[in-house]
Amino acid sequence: MKLGLIELFRKPARFGVAGASLVLLTVLLLFLGGLLDGLYRSSTGLLRSQRAELVVFSSDARESLIRSRIDPETRAQVEAVPGVQSAGGLGVALVGGRVPGEDELANLAVVGFEKEPNSMPMLDGVLGPDQAFADRTLEAAGVELGQVIEVGAARTPVTVIGWVTDTDFLQQGGFWVQPDTWRRILGESRPDANLPPGTFQVLSLTIEPGADLALVAAAVDAATGTTTTLTRQDAVLALPGIREQNSTFSSIIYVTLFVAGLVVALFFALLTLERIGLYAVFKAIGASTRQIFTGVITQAVVVALVSFVVGAILILLITQVLPTGIPIAFEPARLVQTAIGLVVMSALGAAISLRRVVKVDPASAIG
Repeated sequence: MKLGLIELFRKPARFGVAGASLVLLTVLLLFLGGLLDGLYRSSTGLLRSQRAELVVFSSDARESLIRSRIDPETRAQVEAVPGVQSAGGLGVALVGGRVPGEDELANLAVVGFEKEPNSMPMLDGVLGPDQAFADRTLEAAGVELGQVIEVGAARTPVTVIGWVTDTDFLQQGGFWVQPDTWRRILGESRPDANLPPGTFQVLSLTIEPGADLALVAAAVDAATGTTTTLTRQDAVLALPGIREQNSTFSSIIYVTLFVAGLVVALFFALLTLERIGLYAVFKAIGASTRQIFTGVITQAVVVALVSFVVGAILILLITQVLPTGIPIAFEPARLVQTAIGLVVMSALGAAISLRRVVKVDPASAIG
């Protein structure tokens, strides 16, 4: 290991090609991961922010929040199911909002709700008619506290009185209002979707402590005969395109990691071939195959870590100049996973050279 580090620090230029390649691959990996996380967050925040464990859809909606309808009679049946502690109505209208001083419409996901999301304080009557809590992402559209936003086709005036975070829905900024305000905006913007008082699109359910989620969900659907109940995570994955999006981006990320392993494998295979004579000398003076191989793996790991750090700095600089409309989010878990994946694939790539190191014969190589 010490010999490997000494060579690495004394002749870093020898590893420049592998390092530069890994830096570029790191930039690509982090960009793809950041884009995936950003798209996921900006599409699913509304449901992920719910404190409730279950989400109830009408069966004919095919797990679509926008198409679903839960009337007061169905709600009463749901609330009567053993294991259900409380139910809260939830609905959304995707509309445009006119922000004072801005030429372009802000894309709003107007949410009518009865239970506050995780990032919202317990209101206790603070939120009045025609008032809203806006998601922080809407600051990029010019939204500020105290502004009156003209919402929807009828330009309903709604005053922003507070902020929430991570509550967007299908790439549109969360805009949380009273249920009556939401119904009015929905009806004015989409007359065909007008809902009577007490009707919501879905219900978010809090279950009693110790109750089994699957059993309560099945009991709800059996009691009503007209609902489909999903866990919060399953409801998130049921949103349009989420499963396909995650699958596509993940496949690209895995292929890129595989390419990183191939790059390191090729580099260290060539490097090992060049140093056969040196390894033979090491073996002749008593160095073991394990010691030599440990040095090779150490070099690969160090090169991968340094490349990751440089790549991470570059992608952070690049994102500063990207248009604000590109939803990129760098999650700590994603950064850690990328670093580990790069190190593991680099180590595996370097391990391919073990076959050559094992076969080194001091006598024949030196002679």
